[in-house]
Amino acid sequence: MREYTFSVIIPAHNEEKYIGKCLEAIKEAAESVSPRRVQVIVVANRCTDSTAAIAEEYGAKVLINEDKCISSVRNCGVNAADGEIIVTIDADSRMTKGSLSEIEEMLRSGKFVGGGTRSKFDRMSIGIFFSAAYVAMNIIPVMKKNNAALTGGMFWFYKKDFETIGGFDESLVSLEDLDFAARLNKLGVGRRQKYGMLKKSYIITSSRKFDEFGDWYLIKNRKMTKRIFTGRDREAADEFYYDIR
Repeated sequence: MREYTFSVIIPAHNEEKYIGKCLEAIKEAAESVSPRRVQVIVVANRCTDSTAAIAEEYGAKVLINEDKCISSVRNCGVNAADGEIIVTIDADSRMTKGSLSEIEEMLRSGKFVGGGTRSKFDRMSIGIFFSAAYVAMNIIPVMKKNNAALTGGMFWFYKKDFETIGGFDESLVSLEDLDFAARLNKLGVGRRQKYGMLKKSYIITSSRKFDEFGDWYLIKNRKMTKRIFTGRDREAADEFYYDIR
């Protein structure tokens, strides 16, 4: 049976507190598919801390990117990837051990063009629960429009398909992940393939924004949240993503 190669892409902006745990989780997941088949690329975006140094200690390939555009950061990593299968994951998230083997199994079946995964916060509260539900309500119309369970946090797909659909849209300052997923799903529809969801695996993601701003922050600031969901509001994106650390 053919063995595919993987490239795991991690955009990282001042992530010294989290990047080690992310890389350790990838290392454990690589054991199920053979570490020699897994390349890890960390795109250090405007970092002023030790993110790049930590990534190098783990043996990751480190790219330096100064663009204030998450789509550009993601594209930078994927374009430099050697792997046939691309997995993108945020630096403050950790994949579970079976993630890479499940991704390979689903893509090898030929039924899926790519997909996403479920995510869990590293802590939960009533405020976080309702905030996550509120965000989901904003995503549901996009899901219905594209007839797919589009998710953020971690994506997986073939590099050749990334190239076919033109990568992440650099005109977007937010929601670039959902836009990419929607276009990937459209590609799959034309091939009678599905946009899939990992069933056994998931990611654990940091609740740090809630830790800093409060568990009800997104609901209390609904106007800003809706602005983020336009995908093109630079001021809102800067406030929520770029200027908090």
